[in-house]
Amino acid sequence: MVLIAILLSTIFISLLSLVGILFLKINSKKIQKLIFWLVCFATGTLLGGAFFHLLPESWELNQNAPLYFIIGILIFFALEKFLYWRHCHKEECDFHAFTYLNVIGDGIHNFIDGVVIAASFITNIQLGIITSLVVASHEIPQELGDFGILIYGGFTMRKALLFNFISALTCVIGGLTTYFLSTTIQPLKTSLLGIAAGGFTYIALVDLLPELRASKQMKQSILQFILILLGLGFIWGLRLILE
Repeated sequence: MVLIAILLSTIFISLLSLVGILFLKINSKKIQKLIFWLVCFATGTLLGGAFFHLLPESWELNQNAPLYFIIGILIFFALEKFLYWRHCHKEECDFHAFTYLNVIGDGIHNFIDGVVIAASFITNIQLGIITSLVVASHEIPQELGDFGILIYGGFTMRKALLFNFISALTCVIGGLTTYFLSTTIQPLKTSLLGIAAGGFTYIALVDLLPELRASKQMKQSILQFILILLGLGFIWGLRLILE
């Protein structure tokens, strides 16, 4: 019964990654403009998720959390270098490596969601249901932001949907791993929390913010700042609700 509940919940969370389907019939010019604003919001949610949620929780479980955070930054730096080296052999390259970094970071985040959901169901079914609903409540805007990042980085809409869904499936893997290895998963969860926090911070500060700085219009810049604050505020609000 517990295993079935974990499977149903994590599959449901994974399917939320397909929320980008809502954008498929929107005019391409309008979608690009909307995506740009979603990237602003996603920058805030990435930073908020890292500093308001992932890092504090990791630190509470293990005092070595700052070390995992730094390791996460270095891992994502190395991955980005490899992706540029692998795909860019010309003097100019329009390949945006941060798109794949976001897929990797989101995969880690979704794996952890699966770990948390499964751990809750193992405790009791009611807690598992509540936890699943809480996770779903923050997955929708996050997946919209992730979808926007992939489109902004050069993916087609269908490719963005596919990669977003693939990264979301790690939620199922995290749930099953926790169910079958419930006695040994805790150390892995601690390190992954810190690494994911470092990865999200790297993407937000190194890849997304410089892209947003390219805009010099005052009105647009103010709106960017507001949307970043909204992303931060959304994650902060979730933390207050969950405490």
